[in-house]
Amino acid sequence: VQLQASGGGSVQAGESLRLSCAASGRTFGRFAMGWFRQAPGKEREFVAAIMWSGGSIYYSDSVKGRFTISGDRAKSTVYLQMNSLKPEDTAIYYCAAEPRIITSSIGVPSAYDHWGQGTLVTVSS
Repeated sequence: VQLQASGGGSVQAGESLRLSCAASGRTFGRFAMGWFRQAPGKEREFVAAIMWSGGSIYYSDSVKGRFTISGDRAKSTVYLQMNSLKPEDTAIYYCAAEPRIITSSIGVPSAYDHWGQGTLVTVSS
């Protein structure tokens, strides 16, 4: 599976951005796509994920209510709509994919074998 992420940029606090991640290759079965982020000096953290089979969606508490993950299965593309952005959302955002995810591990970076190149999101106050 190869992933191509896009959509990062610089915005003011309160504004919105939408990230996209297109997957190519085997995207069936218990396939999950997720977004993680990593701020300078911090560990990579889970943001949101979606299961292709069943459509279950998961969010971290820090973005719940502000970010929305969605997927277009026909295009094998996942989107992350980020609203009401805060300076603490500043990070490199990575999309990830795993063909055989275990639900209990959906928020764990090491559970994903495939990663996109990362896209920088900068939110200024």
